[in-house]
Amino acid sequence: MTIASLADVKTHFSSYVKASADGPVVVTRNGKPVAVLVAVTDADDLERLMMAHSPRLQALLAGARKRMDAGRGIPADKFWAGVKANKARRPKRRKPA
Repeated sequence: MTIASLADVKTHFSSYVKASADGPVVVTRNGKPVAVLVAVTDADDLERLMMAHSPRLQALLAGARKRMDAGRGIPADKFWAGVKANKARRPKRRKPA
């Protein structure tokens, strides 16, 4: 992990982006952490990062956990059967010509 001041990151941004491939780069202002540069290697990495920081998704997950804790969840086999049935009802996507 690299730690660098905001002023230094602004001056050498490209170098710090490159350094993020080896681990997170913590950006500080007045000695306190204010941001982190994290490398994204593929679309899946980006999607996971965006989902982890999505307030809307986190609220949905918290609600689901509450329902599960209250015994109002559905068994895994019924869930996956529903997913499979929903997928079968969707029209197939055409590949662009």
